[in-house]
Formats: sequence, structure tokens, C-alpha cells
Amino acid sequence: MSNPASVLVVDDHALDRKLLTAYLTPEGYSVDTAGDGVEAWGKLNAEPERYDVVLLDRTMPRMDGMQLLTRMKEEEHLRMVPVIMQTALARRDHILEGIRAGAYYYLTKPYDVDMLRTVVRTAVADHQTYREMQRQLKKGFDTLRMLEKATFTFRTVEEARDLGALLANTCPDPPATVIGLTELLVNAVEHGNLGITYEDKSKLYATGGWSDEVQRRLTLPENASKRAEVSFERADGQLRFTIRDQGRGFDWQTYLQIDPQRAFDTHGRGIAMANRLSFSHIEYRGSGNEVVGTVVCGNRA
Repeated sequence: MSNPASVLVVDDHALDRKLLTAYLTPEGYSVDTAGDGVEAWGKLNAEPERYDVVLLDRTMPRMDGMQLLTRMKEEEHLRMVPVIMQTALARRDHILEGIRAGAYYYLTKPYDVDMLRTVVRTAVADHQTYREMQRQLKKGFDTLRMLEKATFTFRTVEEARDLGALLANTCPDPPATVIGLTELLVNAVEHGNLGITYEDKSKLYATGGWSDEVQRRLTLPENASKRAEVSFERADGQLRFTIRDQGRGFDWQTYLQIDPQRAFDTHGRGIAMANRLSFSHIEYRGSGNEVVGTVVCGNRA
């Protein structure tokens, strides 16, 4: 039996720590707490592989949430641990500051319990997916560094993830590339070929029905022959991944950076993470059903 997902709650108010523990423990999480950033930093460094998500209060003594977040993102072994910034400050400039520092999830106080559980569930699932990507990478495909050009087609989310783990090994920093590359490949399936909209996904995440809906749409006759494609090319000191789907496209401009108006949504940050962490730059073409992710060798964005 697998170990329960582990949550670190960092808050200087004892009542908030108790409330969050009471809300999350019945959901099957192992909950640990810290009273400020200094205590949390000690726990994170002592066991960097332990936590699947950090629930972080912004305003604390000794080391506040922003200082702890900045330190985490500077450490290789902690930078991919999802951080949910919990705050009573919902000002745009505060949200932007947190996003730029790497907080891709937000919650406001007082807590909406359903939203809290949904955001934590999403963050934990994202981190567990990331850990699985790393396990796939460790299987080793060193010979892919010699690959010059290739094209693959895929139909399912599972095939997209397998391709992401495979092709990331062509890059100088596979653990960083696999995150964004897999995100773009999965988007080609779920949003492109299957037509799951942003609003659809919000509702499905809230009910836990996303995986079932993906499988249902894959079985529909109109989707039976749809395949997405990824082409890889190494040239001029750059690696280019061109991903095409058979969907209608989407308004991609709003997703290259996280909009503070969507900072409290349970999803919608994957493209921004890819743009920031995985590629030197991303270019969408036409209606948005074709995207090129470029990695400049020796220089990761």
C-alpha cells in the first residue's frame, strides 16, 4: 500500500494550523505543521522528498512566506514542491509577487473548505505526476542525446506522458524539460483533440471526474481517429519540439503568464510553468493548435 500524500502547513497562528489539519486529515493526507518559515525550512531541508505540497502563510515572524518560497525555488531539491500561498491579502500586486516567486496556487482566508480540498488535491496530483516523470527519466535514454530528427503520433494522455519522459532525455536538463513538454503534449489531447475547455476542466477537477471524462471522450466515434503529433529537430544549437493537434485552437495569449485573476483557480498554470521552467521560449501558431517549444542548448529559461 502506498504512503499517504504529505502536506506541510506553515502558519504562525495555532488555530489556523489546527483548522487546516482538521480539514485535510479526513481526506487521507499526512499533515505536518510549522509555526514559521524558519521551522519549515528546517523540516524541508531535513527531508526534501517527504512533502507533496506546502500550504504557506504569507505573513509570519522570523521568516515570512515570501522569503521561504524564494529559498525553496533556489534549491534544486525543493523547487518543484508545489506551494499553495494562503493569504488574507488578495491585492493584485501581492498575487503577482507570489506568482513571480513561484507560487502557482492561491487560497484566501477565511477558508472555503471545498476549495481548499480541491486545490490541495490538484497540487498533490501535479507533484505526484512530476515524481513519476522523474522515475521515468531515471530509466535512462542517454542515446537520445544523439537524436537529430523524429516524429511521433499519440492519442491518449498516457501516451503523451510516455513521450514527454522519452523526449525530455534529448535535452540538457531533462528534469526541467519534462514538466513543460508533458504539459504541452497532454494539452494536445485533452484540450485539442478532445475539446475539453478551461471551464469544463474546472468543473471536472471540482468533482474529481476529469480522468473519467477524458476516457469517455476518447471512446466517442468522432474522436476515434484523432491523433496529435510531435516533431523533434536538433539544429543550430537548438532543440525544437513542434506539437500539433486536430482541435480548433484556443486563446493561448492569456496562458503564457499566470493572470492574477486566475491565480485562485484549481488549474490553468501548466503553460506558464512550461514557458518559465522548461523552454527558452514557446511560440503558438495560427489558432493555437500548433505550438513550438525551443530549448537553446546550454541555456535554460
